[in-house]
Amino acid sequence: MNNQISKLADISGAAKRVIAGLMSGTSLDGLDIALCEFSGSGFGTRVKLLHFITFPYKEAYKEQLKSISFKKEVSLQEVTLLNAVIGTYSAELILEALKKWDFPVDAVDLIASHGQTIFHAPFSFHQKISYPDATLQIGDGDHIAVKTGIITLSDFRQKHIAAGGEGAPLAVYGDYLLFSSLDENRILLNIGGISNFTYLPAGRHADLVFSTDVGPGNTMMDQFIQLHYPGKYYDEDAAIAKTGKANEALVTALMANEFFDDPFPRTTGPELFNMAYLRAAQKASSQQALPPEDVLASLCEFTARSIIGAIRNSIQDQSFEVYLSGGGMHNPLLAEKLAGGLGLKLKDTADLGIDPDAKEAVLFALLANECVAGGDTDYGSRQGIPSVTMGKISLP
Repeated sequence: MNNQISKLADISGAAKRVIAGLMSGTSLDGLDIALCEFSGSGFGTRVKLLHFITFPYKEAYKEQLKSISFKKEVSLQEVTLLNAVIGTYSAELILEALKKWDFPVDAVDLIASHGQTIFHAPFSFHQKISYPDATLQIGDGDHIAVKTGIITLSDFRQKHIAAGGEGAPLAVYGDYLLFSSLDENRILLNIGGISNFTYLPAGRHADLVFSTDVGPGNTMMDQFIQLHYPGKYYDEDAAIAKTGKANEALVTALMANEFFDDPFPRTTGPELFNMAYLRAAQKASSQQALPPEDVLASLCEFTARSIIGAIRNSIQDQSFEVYLSGGGMHNPLLAEKLAGGLGLKLKDTADLGIDPDAKEAVLFALLANECVAGGDTDYGSRQGIPSVTMGKISLP
């Protein structure tokens, strides 16, 4: 037997596994690395977050990513080159993190790398009758495995699509296993570049679990800041948006898209929600002359309203608690709007034992754990949540 296959079999059957989860989202702001210790699988999963770090991307690297991301036409050569570059750079950052933590490389069993999404194209977006849902993440797993010497799982979203999903959101799998409650209805709301939530009904009834993308999270606000405030990548503490006033005509135009009428579950990305989308809404509402702070306040209101509407429309009159994660939870104006619109005091996943900033990286580590040591969980028959394990395995 190949010694790496034998090693993988030993990892699968071990009492515990140390897995490094990697996440880089559509905000293109940095790489999250969560070093986790797992035991068990399925509902028997136990996870301990050993270390967490975010490596912010340098400006030149961000610009490289932006040049090929979320556009219908880009340089194929640049995509090919960056597929290798992102994998190699991710490996370098993993090794740097392990050195920083004084954690031995050979004590890490697996790496789970989400990769970098450069285009997400569900059928609802591309509308090509003879083509399926599709998505593309780059940052090749073989480069990570060879550079680190650690077995690597990557490209999780393709299996989801092959089994009938749309490739997103995948958080539902980890949310269901880690955060389900027997006596509390829970909404796990993640606000990254795109917002998504998982509804976990009390009692762990798989057929009632619900997960969907909502619409924009930080993506349009961040894009606007980067375009109009050179040197800034986001509106820290909503300092600029707080000085503006949301324009109702613009917000109404922003909400006037058939995406918001599509049935749940649905997926989306910056391919739809971008500055071209904003300009079209400004033109439709005759608000091209709004001052930047009012546009930013309107974008914040747009994000809040899309989240509140999606939750209210899908959950109806049931009582529930909301647990936040993702960068958007640190936007105080957005958090205030959500709390007011939902009539709730919002919590975050720290209340459930997981650092909310680390949550997505932890969940991809969990997907790797399920791939090698689980696979028996029935996620029910809900559309968009196929009962599959995900991740392609790269050997060093």
